[in-house]
Amino acid sequence: MPKDILANTRDVSEVTTDPASDAKGQTAVLYRMALPNHLCPSGQKARWLLDRKGYEVDDRAFRTREEVDAFKASFDVPTTPQVWIEGERVGGYDALRQRLTDDDPKATTYKPVVYLFGVAAATALALSIGFLGAITWQTLGWFISISMILLGMQKLRDIESFSTMFLNYDVLARRWVPYGYVYPWVETGAGVLMTGMLLTWMAAPAALIISTIGAWSVFKAVYIDKRELKCACVGGGSNVPLGFVSLSENLAMMGMSLVMLWMLLI
Repeated sequence: MPKDILANTRDVSEVTTDPASDAKGQTAVLYRMALPNHLCPSGQKARWLLDRKGYEVDDRAFRTREEVDAFKASFDVPTTPQVWIEGERVGGYDALRQRLTDDDPKATTYKPVVYLFGVAAATALALSIGFLGAITWQTLGWFISISMILLGMQKLRDIESFSTMFLNYDVLARRWVPYGYVYPWVETGAGVLMTGMLLTWMAAPAALIISTIGAWSVFKAVYIDKRELKCACVGGGSNVPLGFVSLSENLAMMGMSLVMLWMLLI
């Protein structure tokens, strides 16, 4: 184990003072595992965050499992690392991050959607400039189809969790449960085919059907029933609120499907 990772760290066995009394002012006390075969990732992140916020860190490392178990029993805590600031125990890394950054991991956020759409937009621009030499209407089409692929992959990553969240608001899934398992495959497959302008006769109607059902489901849940739900658009377990973004996603898919069908017929 590289020594610089544990710089200014002392063994728990060397400590005789109480962490609450030592955590004063800008001094924070951190207990974390640094076993011969395991260096706790959350402990490393906690140390980095404390350093970044300007704390002088009293870094105390467990070297054996017995020390870890004794610490948990003594302070009645389920996990390590544990941090003390200003004389009180903050908790583990998640609690520390929430305290020092106001970043609540349980709060609703649009960040996952923003990141995903940002990657889709950048990819669409790269394809347009690289292959067409200009930004055209095809760029918008690629943006939508690539977004469909990325959104579908997020759902497939944990399809059980997605299908459970999906059942909260999708009108078809609530009548026919298997639809929650079918939807991600249709969305991803249609996105792939639409990106390559392949099998339009199959991809466009499929995308139109699922997006129409999706748009109505979101509109009904949010704007008619006035329900506050989490969106399954970026997969299960996300904290993205169900609302305008989810509705826009489905409307964009509907629009692209209709354009492709119109192009197929003329």
